[in-house]
Amino acid sequence: MSRLRRDPRAERAAGFIAGDGPRPRYDRTRRAAGSGRPRRDPRAEREALRIGGAARLRYDLSQVGRPRGEAVTAAPRSAPVAEAPKTVIVETPAFLVAVVPDAPGGRLSSHDRQVLGAARVLAGREGAVAVIVEGVCEGLGAAGADRVLRLDGEEGYDPAARAARIEAALAGVGARHALFPESLDGGDLARRVAVGLGEALFTNAEVVAAKSLVRPARGRRVEQSLAPPRLATVAPDAVADYAGPPREARALPFEGAPPEPHGSIVSATRIPADPATVPLSLAEFVVSAGNGLTDLDTFRQVVSALHATPGASRVLCDAGLMPRHTQVGASGTVLAATCYFALGISGAPQHLQGIAGCEHVVAVNTDLHAAMIERAGLAVVQDAQAVMPALLRLLAQEAAGATAREPT
Repeated sequence: MSRLRRDPRAERAAGFIAGDGPRPRYDRTRRAAGSGRPRRDPRAEREALRIGGAARLRYDLSQVGRPRGEAVTAAPRSAPVAEAPKTVIVETPAFLVAVVPDAPGGRLSSHDRQVLGAARVLAGREGAVAVIVEGVCEGLGAAGADRVLRLDGEEGYDPAARAARIEAALAGVGARHALFPESLDGGDLARRVAVGLGEALFTNAEVVAAKSLVRPARGRRVEQSLAPPRLATVAPDAVADYAGPPREARALPFEGAPPEPHGSIVSATRIPADPATVPLSLAEFVVSAGNGLTDLDTFRQVVSALHATPGASRVLCDAGLMPRHTQVGASGTVLAATCYFALGISGAPQHLQGIAGCEHVVAVNTDLHAAMIERAGLAVVQDAQAVMPALLRLLAQEAAGATAREPT
């Protein structure tokens, strides 16, 4: 035979390390004599695959599976840095598509973002989207606005005066199309503007394309299609939000003269509804308790201090600790709230389905890997029983500071 005969005892003796000690020591990294096979060091190989420049340990696995006799030569490299999306600038648009959002509290609602998405469909590449708002509104460029026309709104409730301001703005801008949300305020404003301008209004559009708008009619038995009119309202959840790169949102000066105040309404006061009695489906801010919460009295104090609507998981409702009408989830109430605050809720699939339409989610849970923690935009990994008293103290300090700042 041409194969050399090995002598394991001689190989072992060659790797002996002399030294004092009760046990013999051997060098395991030496090659086996005559075999030609090196002994692997998995730790050194994995360390060679490590990628530097990251907070978490990351490894280059592209060289995994190489021949055992071939050494790994992967050198540490820095993690790739994602480039920020470039802002889209439209210098000379062929035409403008105006959007008049509700923007409650100076922020775009989910319905407003959908109307902006519809306007981007009508504008295409040649046109630009101009948003007409009163006061300051956030996030217009990310929502797809190329131009922003800010009007000085008057305090109080005067829909006729607001409609007159919008009419003057549309005449000054010269928009080809104007879109409104089909909501309580947006729908009423669109109809007032249509009457004031003497133009037809295409309401409740559910399909928006560059060449036509479609809406249901006759009890949703038929569909009505029309070329894009000048004035139209967009139904909720009918058009997707704008998902492209951010737009410029350049300020557009208003050159028209402000309309004369109508003065038909002498005094108007907005009376807020009691959050404790608002249905969950209409609530803007919901604070929910889960199975990880035991102190329900403190939970009710937190809900009252935050002026929120109380909610609960199915486990607490099944146990009779919370009323059934407070259950959040696919088997309870599906929310469309602006903010959802979950205390001690792990996040079952049916519960996550119920908060899919919430814009902001805040979660407090002791489990770092809970599904609710992953869903939340702001997560606090802590026991809710410890967080609630601390939150109440901060709210009390803020209320005391606000009282001290009020003029006497």
